[in-house]
Amino acid sequence: MSADVNADAGQRGRLRLLQLSALTSTVDRFAIAPLLVLIGLDLGAPLAAVAAVASGYYLAYGLMQPVWGVISDRIGRVRVMRISLLGAALAGIGSALAPNLAVLGVTRVVAGGCFAAIIPATLVYVGDMWPRAERQRPLSDLLTASSLGTAVATAGAGLLADLVGWRAVPAITGLAGAALWVALARLPEPDREPVTGSPARSVRRVLGTRWALVVFGLVFVEGVVVLGVLTYLPAAVQDLGYSTAIAGLVGAAFGVGALVWSRLVRLLVGRLSTTGMTAVGGGLLVAGLAVPAVAVTVVTVTVAGLLLGGAWAFLHTTLQSWATEVVPGERATSVALFAGLLFLGSSVGTLAAGGPAEAGSFGPVFTVALLVAVPLGVAAALARHRYARTSR
Repeated sequence: MSADVNADAGQRGRLRLLQLSALTSTVDRFAIAPLLVLIGLDLGAPLAAVAAVASGYYLAYGLMQPVWGVISDRIGRVRVMRISLLGAALAGIGSALAPNLAVLGVTRVVAGGCFAAIIPATLVYVGDMWPRAERQRPLSDLLTASSLGTAVATAGAGLLADLVGWRAVPAITGLAGAALWVALARLPEPDREPVTGSPARSVRRVLGTRWALVVFGLVFVEGVVVLGVLTYLPAAVQDLGYSTAIAGLVGAAFGVGALVWSRLVRLLVGRLSTTGMTAVGGGLLVAGLAVPAVAVTVVTVTVAGLLLGGAWAFLHTTLQSWATEVVPGERATSVALFAGLLFLGSSVGTLAAGGPAEAGSFGPVFTVALLVAVPLGVAAALARHRYARTSR
């Protein structure tokens, strides 16, 4: 009995460290959205140029996922997390001290490339340390931490920027990264077979799996229409004449929504099929984009954030869990490619919407995203249904 209690306590302690790491990574990733206008004013740069910095962050975040995945297969999950957190800490301090947009762009790209290791490494760590039958719940707990990080970033970053300036935000995430670099030293490495083959072979094996390609295609489009749109929710509110703090609070609706909806997801695991979870997520995504496509107001943008949070809780977690099982022998590579394509899609969406956002044309941004979301939701539900039938 005592050994079981100690084992459970150890698992909970490990999960808390993983959650804190995921939360910090998510805060850094989402904090820039409510700061776009303030950074532009402070550094004398147009919104489109500052948005390009955000896009560069997302691009680095996406492209480095497979790289970190390959490295973690060879040197260990914990070691990769600690190395990346140290780099992110240095980049965060550099961002806080950046004298111009060019330097900020470089330090943000480095931060994105380093923080890119955290989410896939935590997911793979859960896959390595928890049995498959129990895995969905710790994965949901990681989503909860990420959702909380999203809410903290979008609400807290705007408020903090109004009070003491935008530079405090990357400084805080940088210091948090340094603290976690120390804390993760006590996290044990999972027992696993060492990977000795060529990284290219692992990638080829994953890309040679038809269902893996389906999941990757779906998550890329999800990144375009969900994360790409989220970047501009605070800017849409600021365009209406509201302060950075108010815009950040409205932007936090996504994180709050994801946090609340993820509780429902936990209750429905095992009761609702994965196809049903995917269909619910697709429906919430379409509804979330349809509301502001009709009219852009503080209320509609807030509702959009709440519903998109629900789509993230239902649709994204289903795709995420799918990615951990579609090629079991290459889990790290699969998850890394999955996350990389998500944020590559985010970068594409952010860049594509930059011009209309600069002109204040947020309505068309939501409308185009809606037109893409409808086939995405249908395709995801049908694909998940077919996969469930063929994998029995």
